[in-house]
Amino acid sequence: MRLIVAGAGGRMGRTLLRALHETEGATVVGALEAPDSELLGEDSGVLAGLAPNGIPLSADLWTLSKDADGILDFTVPAATIANVAIAAERGLVHVIGTTGLSASDNAVIKSVTSRAIVVQSGNMSLGVNLLAALVKQVAKSLDDDFDIEILEMHHRAKIDAPSGTAYLLGQAAAEGRGIALEGKSVRSRDGYTGARNRGDIGFATLRGGTVTGEHSVIFSGPYERIELTHRAEDRMIFARGAIKAACWARGRKPGHYSMADVLGIGG
Repeated sequence: MRLIVAGAGGRMGRTLLRALHETEGATVVGALEAPDSELLGEDSGVLAGLAPNGIPLSADLWTLSKDADGILDFTVPAATIANVAIAAERGLVHVIGTTGLSASDNAVIKSVTSRAIVVQSGNMSLGVNLLAALVKQVAKSLDDDFDIEILEMHHRAKIDAPSGTAYLLGQAAAEGRGIALEGKSVRSRDGYTGARNRGDIGFATLRGGTVTGEHSVIFSGPYERIELTHRAEDRMIFARGAIKAACWARGRKPGHYSMADVLGIGG
């Protein structure tokens, strides 16, 4: 499968390039970067720590997509939204791992899925998506006597909070409880907050060092506590998941898919 890596000069972009180099049946045919990037024109293979591949970083997705089958997009919301229309027009499989997207951003993404194939997830790893399935089941099994708190930590350079993975886990918990996350989400606590409201789903965010990603969902009940945790040790798990998603999506009907669909653990 011929794939474009968006944000090819960033941490995740370089990891995707390395993962594609190691994956049979998939290859990089384009490396996309922001129009103001100082890396434009640089060889994407060299930037990823590989041998030169003759594919320079470019800001022109329309030209890059001429001979591509899909795009792996772990960038920032504005870049992802700019890529959506071109990917749909070109008929590319669009794998979106970008986090920090707003409700209006997600509406734009979903607006093209009547004619385009989009796989979107706050986290592309197998482990995290299995964790989300477990969280949903536990939340469904336990009533409001068990408070739900989601704790996440990432490296100091992460720019959005809570993480897309934390939000994914919060959605899973809310679905298990049969409630809307937006009405029960508590994103911060400061000062004299009063007692915790029954049924709320709390989020706590830590940032520091070089942590790839750690997430815990805590079910705290009377005199007992259940904790479900995932620790990411290398970004390669996200890259491999994204490539798996792209290959799975090729030839599918237009629509909006998740990693749960890719892994066959939806429902």
